[in-house]
Amino acid sequence: MMRMRGPATALRALTALAVAGAALVAPGAAAPPAARAASEPKAPEEFVALSSVDPTILHEMRYTTAHNFVGEPVDGYHRPVCIVTRPTARALRKAQRTLLRRGYSLKVYDCYRPQRAVDHFVRWAEDLGDERMKKEFYPQVDKSRLFADGYIAAKSGHSRGSAVDLTLVPLPAGKTRPYVPGEPLVPCHAPQSERFPDNSADMGTGFDCFDTLSHTEDPRIQGVQRANRQLLKDTLAGVGFVNLPEEWWHFTHKPELFPDTYFDFPVSRRSLS
Repeated sequence: MMRMRGPATALRALTALAVAGAALVAPGAAAPPAARAASEPKAPEEFVALSSVDPTILHEMRYTTAHNFVGEPVDGYHRPVCIVTRPTARALRKAQRTLLRRGYSLKVYDCYRPQRAVDHFVRWAEDLGDERMKKEFYPQVDKSRLFADGYIAAKSGHSRGSAVDLTLVPLPAGKTRPYVPGEPLVPCHAPQSERFPDNSADMGTGFDCFDTLSHTEDPRIQGVQRANRQLLKDTLAGVGFVNLPEEWWHFTHKPELFPDTYFDFPVSRRSLS
């Protein structure tokens, strides 16, 4: 376990790293036209940017880039900003304070997800000919099984604003190099030293790995990998999050502010009041 040199130094370093990471956007992911932005739906006032509540939490917003199971920036992700309900953000801040004392930081991969992004996932899953990212994200799953096996659905809890996908990063946090579209892919369940380089703790699989090894309590995950998963789960449970058993990275803050509403405002600071 890596230790911090001092809380103030670590907080300043994490804030700088989080800001730098949030600035990474996939090539070609342009901002929407001003007219379109003006007509887009807005988030309710209960939504906030996580960085405005805790700027030390790291961001690697995968769906603004091509490094995801679709292989391109996802509809509705205009900027690499984590948007969540205010109670969710406050709970993450509490969890972060606990983890900093143990030499770790949280890192979010995805937060609020607009319905149009979920629709994008559905269209991609129905296109059985598009398997450009199969080797990394679903190497052992037939794409025709993604709906039946529960990897893709027409609705997502992320669209309600209280769900997050996240991991742990040992401190001091290293940098993650940008993904280059078309580069050789490695299975998400391969040893960490062989997978795409990520500055996170070893969780046994990469993020968004469509495989039963991603189940939080899978008995094949042991040792340090299991301990890392347990630390993440226990810390978040302590501030009101419930883990999705099939995904070690997916947590929902309870009670949800909007348990029955699926929003479709874009992921952008322009969406916030």
